[in-house]
Amino acid sequence: MSEPVLVRIASYNIRKAVGLDWRRDPHRIVDVIGEISADIIVLQEADKRLGRRAGVLPLDRLREEHGYVLSTVNSGGPSHGWHGNAILYRREKMSVPKAERITLPAREPRGAIAARFLPEGFAVIGAHLALTAGVRRHQIHSLCARAQHFETPTVIGGDFNHWGKTLPAGKHKVITPGLSFHASRQIAALDRFILCGSIEAKGSFVHQSMAARQASDHLPVVLDFEILKVTA
Repeated sequence: MSEPVLVRIASYNIRKAVGLDWRRDPHRIVDVIGEISADIIVLQEADKRLGRRAGVLPLDRLREEHGYVLSTVNSGGPSHGWHGNAILYRREKMSVPKAERITLPAREPRGAIAARFLPEGFAVIGAHLALTAGVRRHQIHSLCARAQHFETPTVIGGDFNHWGKTLPAGKHKVITPGLSFHASRQIAALDRFILCGSIEAKGSFVHQSMAARQASDHLPVVLDFEILKVTA
C-alpha cells in the first residue's frame, strides 16, 4: 500500500538578517520563520560575508521556540551553512538528514547544500545562483543532475536570481509561488522551486506578513508537496 508524505518547505533569502531599515535584527527573521510553520526551510545569505563568515541566526531560539535544527554541513566553524546556504528542519517531524555540500560551476563564490531525508524518501537542495544568465543555466543543469544522482524525489529551492518568466529547468517542473522581490514593492519572482522526480505540488504562495515586509528585501516563498511512500 502507499501512504502520502506531506511536507511544507519554505525558501527565504534573509539578507544576513539586515532589514529594510538597514538594522541587523535576526530575531525578526525568527519571527517570520515561526509564522510560516514549515517542516523544512532553505535559507540564503544566512552567514555574514566577511571574516569568519559566522551565521546570523539565534539557533537556540529557533530550536526552543519553533523546534528547528540546523542541518550541519560545515566543519565546526561559526557558519550556519556553506556559501550562505543553510537548511533548517523541524525535528519533531523530520528525521536527521544526510547533509552535503554541492560545488557549482561559477565565476564567483557559489555553492549549494543538500539534505537527504532517507526514511521519508526524498531530498532537498538549497541554492543561491549566479547573476549571469549563462552561468546560472549551467548551475541549474548541475543541480538537476545532482538530484537525479540521488535517485530519490528532490525539491530544489532557493534564490535563482532569474528575472524571466521561464526558468531553464528542462523536463523538471518549476513552481513559481509569485513575486517575492523586492519586499517593499514586489517586481520579480526570484525565489522558486524545481521538482525532480515523483513529487506532486499541492499549493504554493508568497508569505506576505507585516514582519516579512520588514525583515529582509526578499519575501519567503512556500510550497506544500506530497510524495507517495510505498510501504509493505
